[in-house]
This record gives sequence, C-alpha cells and structure tokens, in this order.
Amino acid sequence: MSFRYFWVLLLIPVVLWLLRGSLRRTSLQVASLGLWSEADAGRARYLWIPVFLRRMTLVLLLVALARPQAGSTYSMDVSKGIAIQLLVDVSSSMDMNVRDLEGQNRSRMEVAKEMVMKFIAGDGNKLNGRGEDLLGLITFARYADTRSPLTFGHDALLQIVSHLEVQERPNEDGTAYGDALALAAARLQNIEKLQFGEGSIQVDTIASRVIILLTDGENNSGAHLPLDAAGLAKAWGCRIYSISLGDTESGASGKVQIEQLTAAEQTLKHISDQTGGVFRQATDYESLLSVYEEIDRLERSEIATRSYDRVAEWFWLPLSVALLSLLVALILEASVLRVVP
Repeated sequence: MSFRYFWVLLLIPVVLWLLRGSLRRTSLQVASLGLWSEADAGRARYLWIPVFLRRMTLVLLLVALARPQAGSTYSMDVSKGIAIQLLVDVSSSMDMNVRDLEGQNRSRMEVAKEMVMKFIAGDGNKLNGRGEDLLGLITFARYADTRSPLTFGHDALLQIVSHLEVQERPNEDGTAYGDALALAAARLQNIEKLQFGEGSIQVDTIASRVIILLTDGENNSGAHLPLDAAGLAKAWGCRIYSISLGDTESGASGKVQIEQLTAAEQTLKHISDQTGGVFRQATDYESLLSVYEEIDRLERSEIATRSYDRVAEWFWLPLSVALLSLLVALILEASVLRVVP
C-alpha cells in the first residue's frame, strides 16, 4: 500500500490539533452541577459520539485525498501465432508408391499423412510442432472437403489426419486444388468471425496466414482455377507453400531447378511466388521431410514477454467510510442526540 500524495497525511495532526478539546457537547453552561449530582446523565453521556464521527470524517477525507494505492507487477507471455490451412491431395494417384528412409515402398498417401502429423505434433528432432498455431485441414480430389476447421485442438486434428484415405470412387476422383485453395483462403479471411473460447485468442495475435498445399498432380477439376484462387489468397494476405509429390528428381533439400519443372509444377511455383510462399518438389520420404522442415523454419510463432504495472486505487474506501461517518453523525444529531443550542 502506498500514497500518491503522501504529504496530505501530514495535515492530519494539524487538523486534530486545531480541533483539540473535549468531545462532549453541552447545550447550557451553569455555575454548578451540584444540584444535579445524583441525576442520571441519560443521553448526555453519548453526546461525544457525533463530534467524534465528524472529526473522523475529516481525517478519512484527508486519507482519501492522499490517494492510497496498491500496485503489482506481473509478466505475460504473448504469442503471435500463425493460422495454417493444410491442404492434402487424396486423389487416386496418391495410392502410388514412394520410397521411405529404409528403402521400402509406401504409398504417397501414407507418407503424406505421416509428414502432416509430424508437422503438427513435431518429431522430437527437426520438426518442433505447431502448438501455438491455429490449424485446419482440407482434403481434395474432384471436390474440396473441410475435414477440420481452424482449431487449437491438435489432438483431434491428428486423429483426423491418421484416418485419411485415398478417394476410390471413380465419379469423385480428380484433382481440384484450385477449389481447395479458394476455400482455404476464404476460411483464413473470415478468421475474425470464428470463436475459439472466451479470451483464448484475439485477431491481432495472428501474425500470418498460411496455406500448405500438398499434391501430386495438376488441377483438372473444380470451379476455380489455381491462378484465380491464388489471386484471392494474395488479396486476403495468405501465403501459399506448394509441394509437388511426384517422380521428378530433385536435390536432398527439395529445392528445384526451373528447367526441371513440368507444366503442372510451373503453375504451383507461380501461385507460390505470387503470394510470397515457396514451391518445392518431393520424390520420396526424405525429400518430403526436408520440405516440411523448411516450411517449419520459415513460419514460426513469435513469443514475447510483456511486463505490466497494475495500480489499484483505494481512495474510495476511506471516502466511503468518511461519508458513512458523517451520515451517522447527522442522523444522531437530528434524532436521539439532538441538543438545543
């Protein structure tokens, strides 16, 4: 507890000295009380109470003017998270095989699922996980489907990813990543309207909005062309990271040489460059892992520590007691302790 104007407290003894004297009020002065020595004092014995209350009122008013305050300092970690839409191709071509780290053949779908899960939760090595970020999942074949809206519930999201399967229905097969991009961009654009629990997030804590597109083919379905969808993403401040999972040879880092790109990959590179993201090729487990590691490094949450000094004003307490004391004194003087001047 401290006082903003401590010097005001020094006036209290001065005021009390000026008001020195008996607290007992009398209504009439007489030469002697001998004739009434055996009389009961009655209510007169309490006449000091209103006087005392008035003086206490003055003292408490001075205490209130001194501005008593209680201060505290605390620190708060502020995370500037990232909203990420994960787009995964589930067309029939994702059933083709790629080699894993042990040289065994596994389907592109199984490798993609493992990479996405490691990207979300971390692998204890180079991938740190996205614990501070909003993550959503959209899959696409002929149609784009939202498997999970943007959420902090990463455990549930991991369960959804683990159960992804290749689209086996011929009438629903295809590759419509243009529609998936447009849907993802719209979800990120409307993030202000989403509710994530009271006090859990503020829109201004989203540092960036990212779309990570994993596909193994060219866009051949859907209502939105990839370039049009990229234009929407750029207008809404979303970066697109494109990964082509195919048979094209590339370096260990996944970085590409432009002359090696197919027409479909040229499109993917163009939409990434247009939105400020990057395009990478992946041909096996190791190169796909290196691509996700690179994206994980590029898009990291910022955590800053802010210190706050919180000051609580307590002048209202002595002020309230002072007003109450004055009110009680006035009531007593006007009723049971009323005296005639």
